[in-house]
Amino acid sequence: MNVRTTVATTFLVLALTGCSTTTKQSADPFEGFNRTMFAFNDRVDQVALKPAATAYRAALPSFAQLAIGNFFSNLGDVWTGVNNVLQGKVGDGASDFMRFAVNSTLGLGGVIDLSSLAGMPKHREDFGQTLGKWGVGAGPYLVLPLFGSSTVRDTAALPVDFQGDLWSYYNPADVRYVGTALRLLDARASVLDASDLIESAALDRYEFVRDAYLQRRLSRVYDGEPPPSGESAPANNPDGYIPAGPTSDPSQEKVPASRPTMKSSYDNDASSAEPVESFVVNDETLATTTTVLSENDTRLDIF
Repeated sequence: MNVRTTVATTFLVLALTGCSTTTKQSADPFEGFNRTMFAFNDRVDQVALKPAATAYRAALPSFAQLAIGNFFSNLGDVWTGVNNVLQGKVGDGASDFMRFAVNSTLGLGGVIDLSSLAGMPKHREDFGQTLGKWGVGAGPYLVLPLFGSSTVRDTAALPVDFQGDLWSYYNPADVRYVGTALRLLDARASVLDASDLIESAALDRYEFVRDAYLQRRLSRVYDGEPPPSGESAPANNPDGYIPAGPTSDPSQEKVPASRPTMKSSYDNDASSAEPVESFVVNDETLATTTTVLSENDTRLDIF
């Protein structure tokens, strides 16, 4: 736990050191550092993680992958419930705790998601979103080694999210480490198709992932109803994020369309997968899943 806290704190200090020289509208003042980390993460993914995830998906039957995803997703419902309560959404928090109780007992330890079948929706909340709900601005965009896309606020929230991860307390340690590796592989395997789409379609993958991630996080803080980008007052828009590129032209806003769905990397439940979303980058509409653009939201415990 000390190693993880030290890493997150170090990047927070580095980020805050540069904040005094940037304006609120400057979403990426650390672009040079971020691109270096982005390239490093991409290299690690191409050399190690992606091949391992490809082999994992080929070796395990789909029902086994679904069970693994459901198990870790069920554990995440507890921390999601805590954050919902902290955000004042007591009803959603109670639903999250009930999901955990039902799936942990009737769902055989969480491998079967009976709660979704019973009509209890799956929520996704972390402490970064809670801070945003409390009015804490996102701060500059950051790319963390191994963890990927983040912001100053979300980086500061990482140690708290680690503490809220039930799996991090499991003993014996060797089983915990194996489970963590399995969790990471399952999450990566579930977005293989989406990541391939980004690699082949995006003109500048770094900008594409950055802009889509920031839009997604802003949407999550406001539960899908963010204020207009022009509203930058902290009370209305603590993130203060204005997407790159032309935004005043209505034709350049998100294009509604009927698109296929993909398996969610968060809970690996095809029944609750989110639709493929469209984002505008450099005057071109590129499609990808929202989950692959916000891998950091899963808060994978990989240290």
